[in-house]
Amino acid sequence: MNGKWIHICVAAATAGALAGSAIAAERLDIGKREYEANCVACHGPKGKGDGPFNEFLRVKTPDLTVLTRNNGGLFPVNRVLEAIDGRALVKGHGTREMPIWGDVYDAQAQPQFDDYGYNAKLFVWARTLALVDYLSRLQVK
Repeated sequence: MNGKWIHICVAAATAGALAGSAIAAERLDIGKREYEANCVACHGPKGKGDGPFNEFLRVKTPDLTVLTRNNGGLFPVNRVLEAIDGRALVKGHGTREMPIWGDVYDAQAQPQFDDYGYNAKLFVWARTLALVDYLSRLQVK
C-alpha cells in the first residue's frame, strides 16, 4: 500500500467518522494529534525514539522515521497497524491480551450522546489509520 492509498483511506474514514463536524477534516491533522497525545512521550516529537520517558524504559524505543528504509523502501503499513492496535506483540506496548492502544481507542469510542448514529469500529479505525498515515509522513527520504 503506497502513501497515496493511505491518504485516501484516512480521508474516507475520517470523513465518515467526523460527518457533521464543524471542523473540516482536511484542516485537522488527526494523525499528528494522535501521535502527539499518545506517542511523543516515548518516541519523541520527531519520531526518533528520544522521548522524555525513555530513561524509565527497559526496552529501547525505536526510531519510527526509518521504518520505510528498514523495510526495503516500502512503508510497512500492516506491521505498523498491528503494532498500534495490539495484534503484534510490542514489549513496550503490553501483551497480546492487553493491547494498549487498541483497547484505549476502543474505550474512547463510546458515544457521549445517544441521539445520533454512531459507529465505534469506524471511530477506532479512523484514528488508527490517521496515526499510520502520520507515521508514513515522518519517514526520512
